[in-house]
Amino acid sequence: MRFFNKKELIVGRKARKHNGAILQPLAVGIVSAVLVVLILIMGLLDIRRSEDNLVGFMEDQALSTISVLQRLTEENLKSIIATPEKKGTNFKTASEEEAAYSKKWVIEAITDLGRKVDEQWRKGKISDNYLTQFAADNNFWYLAVLDREGNAVYQSGPLQTDMLEARELKKSGRNLTTLEIMEKIRAKQGIGFVVLRRKDYSGMVVMNLDKEGLIYWSLKVAVEKGIKKIGEGHGIVYMQIINDQKKILSSVGKPTHALKNSDFNYKEILAGKIKIASRKVDSGENKILDLAAPLSLDKAVVGIVRMGLDRGSMDQIIAESKQNIFIFMVFIVIIALLSMWLLYYDQNRHLAGIIEMERQLEKAERLSSLGQLAAGVAHEIRNPLNAISMATQRLKRDFIPPDSTKAEDFQNLSGVIRDEIKRLDGIIEEFLSFSKSRRLELRDFSITEILQKIVSLIREEASARGITIETKWRHSPAIIPIDINKLQQAFLNLIKNAMESMPAQGKISIMVDKEGKNYIVVSISDTGCGMTAEEIERIFNPEYTTKEKGVGLGIPLANEIIRGHGGEIRVISRKGEGTTFEVILPRERFNERPLKDKG
Repeated sequence: MRFFNKKELIVGRKARKHNGAILQPLAVGIVSAVLVVLILIMGLLDIRRSEDNLVGFMEDQALSTISVLQRLTEENLKSIIATPEKKGTNFKTASEEEAAYSKKWVIEAITDLGRKVDEQWRKGKISDNYLTQFAADNNFWYLAVLDREGNAVYQSGPLQTDMLEARELKKSGRNLTTLEIMEKIRAKQGIGFVVLRRKDYSGMVVMNLDKEGLIYWSLKVAVEKGIKKIGEGHGIVYMQIINDQKKILSSVGKPTHALKNSDFNYKEILAGKIKIASRKVDSGENKILDLAAPLSLDKAVVGIVRMGLDRGSMDQIIAESKQNIFIFMVFIVIIALLSMWLLYYDQNRHLAGIIEMERQLEKAERLSSLGQLAAGVAHEIRNPLNAISMATQRLKRDFIPPDSTKAEDFQNLSGVIRDEIKRLDGIIEEFLSFSKSRRLELRDFSITEILQKIVSLIREEASARGITIETKWRHSPAIIPIDINKLQQAFLNLIKNAMESMPAQGKISIMVDKEGKNYIVVSISDTGCGMTAEEIERIFNPEYTTKEKGVGLGIPLANEIIRGHGGEIRVISRKGEGTTFEVILPRERFNERPLKDKG
């Protein structure tokens, strides 16, 4: 049989406590932290996915608007191009009756620019350089202000007369006027013009359009009419249509930022490789999604549509998603911490049970070893002690020295030998009683009668030591199923322990009462020296004793007997204030268990 070393047990318990109570909750904490991180990553990915979906939705909305714009532009452009010209006529003014309604859109737009030029002319702000820049900005082949006779006063550049023969520049021996030359160029080269005459006929503004210019203005007018039909709203903050030369054909609203070459990849968009591009733009309180998409007519990209959509609602949805993710994460953290705490609490509770089981196992092994030791002592020591005792009695009876002085010493020495033999025999008997193994023989009997019998036996000894015994039977006769001899031995051990705890005078109080409906409680109180909490924890250990004589097995033996009856012993004590042993016994018979086999 292997005996546990006390230090080994303590170290083992500490190690198990460390492994159980610290490492596993730490592992749960790590798993919880990983879970929180994963949830955070999933939340961020979910927010990103939601943001991408919302941006995709807004892009689809923009593409739908652009699709409508393209359809309207195509219809307007076809209407403008399909209008036949009357042979021998040219674009004169916006009020000419022969111009078709669709052609009038272009003429009216060009005429508006002519009025601006005329206004600057009246203010004296016209110059050749001004007209050159104005013509370049508006794709005019030639732009000039003419006097009453039709000759150029200011012009965007020299009129390209090399398109005509020299003889065509004269008529009846005179040089043709600028207006007449433009008419000949129109008739021969197809470069038309629009003339805006002043009401007082003091001059005119003439604007020439070649084929490229006509296409530009037709597209510009078609786009402007399309935007007007779409109208504002639909979350559109601004819209710009830019041709392949980065000139603005039409616009609605005012963009928050000027468009830079680095904002979008124009080449990719104009090549049709990018369906739509977007970026977030913040300007003060304005939250805008800036988009760019190709403008296609007859499956050919002719420009870029830049559109700004209000993303306030999108940002609100994203903010709500972030808030929900944060709240969800907080709940997960709280649940993880609560789980860790519950695991720690439950594990500590089980560890306490395991430690208690280890203590009981240690105690059982010690009791078993003591039982074996008691059996060995009984066989090896008791017989020689009997022989010594008999020899001592014979010496005392037959070999008393004749000298009175020596006889007295002889009597004293033999008495000491006899008393020590008696004490050794008591110790052996105590070991044998503790290690004796048999089942309890239960029968209904009165607790108060057993206690009264014990009090009668020890009252004389108690009186000799100045100890008063007081009894109080609150519940009598308190008949319960018990093993009379065993229980009497247990109570006797407890009362003797109470007497031994008082070195001088004192009082022992014995009381019988009921506890609830199913239990009887016997209280044995003394006014002795009392015990500390540490001593209370150790008194049921067979190896522990505070007695100078004896081995201190009385209380452990009483505890085993009480437990064998299905009861328990509670100890209430304070150092210097006395001790109370409360023995709780069941009133009903139960499946009794035998006392432990100690040897």
